[in-house]
Order: sequence, then C-alpha cells, then structure tokens
Amino acid sequence: MKSKTERSLLEPRELLQMYRDMVLIREFEEACPKLYSQGKMGGFLHLYSGQEAVGVGAAHAIHADDYMIAAYREHGLILAKGAHPNEIMAELFGKVTGCSRGKGGSMHMFDPSLRFMGGYGIVGGHIPLAVGLGYSILYRESDEVVLCLFGDGATNQGVFHEAMNMAALYRVPVVFICENNGYGIGTAVTRASSMEALYKKSCAYETPGMKVDGMDVLAVYEAVRKAVQRAREGSGPTYIEALTYRFRGHSISDPGTYRSEQEKKIWRERDPIPNFSAWLIDQGHAGRDEIERIDAEQKKAVHEAIRFAEESPEPDPEELWTDVYVERQ
Repeated sequence: MKSKTERSLLEPRELLQMYRDMVLIREFEEACPKLYSQGKMGGFLHLYSGQEAVGVGAAHAIHADDYMIAAYREHGLILAKGAHPNEIMAELFGKVTGCSRGKGGSMHMFDPSLRFMGGYGIVGGHIPLAVGLGYSILYRESDEVVLCLFGDGATNQGVFHEAMNMAALYRVPVVFICENNGYGIGTAVTRASSMEALYKKSCAYETPGMKVDGMDVLAVYEAVRKAVQRAREGSGPTYIEALTYRFRGHSISDPGTYRSEQEKKIWRERDPIPNFSAWLIDQGHAGRDEIERIDAEQKKAVHEAIRFAEESPEPDPEELWTDVYVERQ
C-alpha cells in the first residue's frame, strides 16, 4: 500500500471518490437546518459539517464487509459507508423508506446490509458493542474489522476504559477513532479531561495510540489503513485521535456562542473540502471543471434526496409493534 508521502500514487478515481463523498456529506448536512426549521424533521439533529475528512478517510480504508458503529453525529458516517442519500434523508423525515424505516431518525441510523451497526445516543454507550462485534469476529474465525467512532467526551466515560481494557485483553479487531472536535457539547476538552492529548489514554491498556490531522482526508485514510491492517493480522486494537472541528453547534439548537469568531475562522481556513480540491488540481488529478461538475452532481443528488423524502409515505401505524423484540427461531 502507498504511504502518506506517496499520495500522488493513489488512483485518481479513488481520490476523486473521496472528494465526491465529502462534498455529498457537506451538501446533505447543510440542507438539513432549513428543512428542520420547516418542521420536516423532528427530534435532535447533530450535523457533521467540518468533520467529513474523518468519516470519509476512515470508510475508504476498510472493506465493504467490515463493520462501522458510531455515536449520534452519524449522518455523514453512514453516507461514507455507502448509504444512498435518499434513504438517509427519508429517515430524517421519519418516512418508511428510510434506512431505519423512519423509526430511528437523526440519532439512530442503522443498516446491517452495509454493516453500519447504528448510531447511539448514550455517550460512549456503543463502544462496548464494538468490542462485542470484534469478539464475534474472533469467535467466527473471520477476518473483518470494526471501526468504532466516538467524540472526545466519550473518553471520559467509564465504559470507554472498560471497553479498551477488554479489547486489548482479548486482542479484538477494533479500531477506536476519537473524533476530537474540541468540545463535548459546549465544554472544551481542556476543561473536561486531565489529559489533553486524548490518544495517550491508550497507553494504560498497552494499545497503540496515535494522533492524526482530522481535517486531512488522506492523513486519516493512511492512519486507519495501517490500524485496520494491524487488526486484520491479529494484533488487536488501535486507538486513533483525529483532531477535527464541527462548523456548526453541537446540535441544531446550539448557537455555539462559547466559541470565538477567531477560533471558528482559523478552523474554517482548514476546511477539508476546498483544501483537498485545491490539492487535487495542483497535483493534476482533476481539473477545475471536473471539480465543479462533481460539486453540481452532489448538490443535485441532495435535491433529489429531499424530493424522494417528501414524496415517501409515512410508516403504517402497525409499524409501532414491529422490530421491538427479536423473534425466537
């Protein structure tokens, strides 16, 4: 495989697909606030704008049959895993054509056909589930890998440490990815964690830990690729801290006034999408016309997803009684 210093050796089609995926996520997420304000979406809404490089870089480093499990800021992650935007938008609208048949909404996307094993609303609550998935891979003597993505706030939860301990003890094939966007809701990492370098928390479990630029899709890809390879070879878990930034508030109701305009400006200048497109053009992997065409195509795809969601039917009232319990075989 290519190293981080050999980026230009990556296939142009792979690089352009990374860009295409990031643009789709951004267009999708930026369309949501207006739709939410129009009452077309309910519940909470946590947007992924700004963090696209983490989800896309990680998703491109795994196989289609590998697993991904995430917290509640997961629209972008399930799109990166291969979900069709029509199904994700329909889920946000609460329609039966959604990936969770309209029952999950923003915080509980799920698609076992993609091996996207859900978004979870309890901070850190899905981390032991990732370890369970990893242990099932060992039990079946298979070679899949689990990507477990969570926010910086989850690393202060007891369940994070319990899961890290078990993962290391049993050498499960899980790659833990902390999407450190600097804030747990409105609390800065520096005010919540005695150890500001969150990747160092892995040392207590003798698990390799590393920090990566989460605004650089290729840096994330390379870090996750190496961790996945290590897990697939039977060497156990890796913990990656991806330094990133959410451009919007914690949720749709958060104005984000605890962040200074200067701070937001600095991070906006590191926006992973225009910076990656500039690199693609500079390296000769794409022309400006091609970049503009991709932008237009993804914007159109989101408009189509909105139309699809609006025209999709509501779930039948009987759906309230389905998918509650697993039927005994």
